[in-house]
Amino acid sequence: MASGALGTNKPPFSPFAWVTSGVTVMDRYIAGELIMPFLFGVGAFSSIGVAIGVLFDLVRRITESGLPLSLALKIFLLKLPYFIGLAFPMSILLACLMVYGRLSGDSELIALRSCGVSVYRLVAPAIVIGLIVTGITFAFNEAIVPTANREANATLNRALNRRDPAFREKNILYQEFRREKQPNGVNEKVLSRIFYAKQFDGQRMTGLTILDFSQNGLNQIVASESASWNATDKTWDFYNGTIYVVAPDGSYRNIIRFKQQQLQLPQTPLNIARNTLDPEEMNIAETREYLELVNQTGDQKQIKKLTLQIQQKLAFPFACLVFALVGATLGSRPQRTSRATGFGISLLLILFYYLAISICQALYQFDILSAFLAGWLPTLVGLSAGTLLLIFRNR
Repeated sequence: MASGALGTNKPPFSPFAWVTSGVTVMDRYIAGELIMPFLFGVGAFSSIGVAIGVLFDLVRRITESGLPLSLALKIFLLKLPYFIGLAFPMSILLACLMVYGRLSGDSELIALRSCGVSVYRLVAPAIVIGLIVTGITFAFNEAIVPTANREANATLNRALNRRDPAFREKNILYQEFRREKQPNGVNEKVLSRIFYAKQFDGQRMTGLTILDFSQNGLNQIVASESASWNATDKTWDFYNGTIYVVAPDGSYRNIIRFKQQQLQLPQTPLNIARNTLDPEEMNIAETREYLELVNQTGDQKQIKKLTLQIQQKLAFPFACLVFALVGATLGSRPQRTSRATGFGISLLLILFYYLAISICQALYQFDILSAFLAGWLPTLVGLSAGTLLLIFRNR
């Protein structure tokens, strides 16, 4: 009977009990206190960003270009996710500074310290919240922001009757490489073919020149008035052109003129011409796919830009973790921090963070830093500084 009574009082099984078993009342209290200041920060910082970056420009277009108010409102709402994504790291910094500053000013942290709670344990809830916001920021910037930016730009262009073709109109360049075994036994990447088109109207390319190095030395040149991709046969149809077959000694071995000729070339030049999205309109996977295409054009400036932006897209969400650590550690100092003071400190730290990003970009352009270091160094430095500050604060 006693055994049955005990069994009836046993708490129900929870599959998440292992997660919540280490969560104390203190953790729930601090986490709860962080939510409202964080939401306040998201609203405040995103409002400032969208006002400076979008609102003033939309008002000017309404008055000068006659942009309809309904479309201006739609563009405003579509641009808002971009600034919300930027506001997440700033908001977690502001929330930690305000909450831990208030707890310190009200002597609540002193009381917890007197009970044997270390600074590491006090800061732990902020770090966990920072990790959660890091994941939210990454998902938000990958799933929502690129699509919203793409639709906002398309809506604005349509409203202003702006001609903004969804393809590259001039100078389409594609370089094809192959792996070739060298006399020393090493496989090296060797130029196989150069594809160049002077213009593209979305369907047909004009002013084409193809240099073919697929065999030893240059063995043919194709000059054509126009060409289009044949989706049925998976080939290129060239029109009104000449094929120059080149002998190993450099002389013309044969000259063939044609009205129409099919050539087995990859579809890649067409993909390069049709992809004109801005990096802010692409997620990381799309940016990497575009980088693969740009790598084949040999445009080193664009290659460097995209390589850095991929690393920055990966690193940026972790700024939430860095700011949570730094904000909680600074806020836990034994002094009262008002909302205005916390907001001012947040702006100062954010300014230094973005200044570090700009400096790393400049060092990358001068080939002093690699793309990985240029993208991650501000975050790594901030994480190191926050860790050292926490260790010093715990003494």
